[in-house]
Amino acid sequence: MTIDLQQLIDRAEITDALTRYTLAVDEGDFDRLDTVFTPDAHIDYTESGGVADAFPAVKAWLAEALPAFSTHRLHTIGQISFDFADGGDAADVTAYFDNPMRIADGSGGERVVEVGGWYRHSFVRTPDGWRSRRLHEQVVWTRGF
Repeated sequence: MTIDLQQLIDRAEITDALTRYTLAVDEGDFDRLDTVFTPDAHIDYTESGGVADAFPAVKAWLAEALPAFSTHRLHTIGQISFDFADGGDAADVTAYFDNPMRIADGSGGERVVEVGGWYRHSFVRTPDGWRSRRLHEQVVWTRGF
């Protein structure tokens, strides 16, 4: 497999978008998600008990639902797989993730819950850079729920 310079740049830019995604969610800066997704993106969090809908609705849901997990969210992204298509202007991207979060335990304390799996994105090149037009969070395991 030969990778040219443009594909290396594209991989770095998509990886930056994945990092912006995790920082936006972890820091509660949901407007930053506008730099990750296309306006018409479809996002599916149903495997972890969330919603599946168009980006604007999911963005609003995240802003409402995630504060229950306090401000202690910390995504880790691991291996990333890229499958480029459409002359290099589209890419199916799979990124391993681990997401521990703290939540109230109902007794005045907190406990850690954790989700691990794959983020399966369909990225497209746009005039503003690489954006995800589809995200499916595929849960492989959970702990503490």
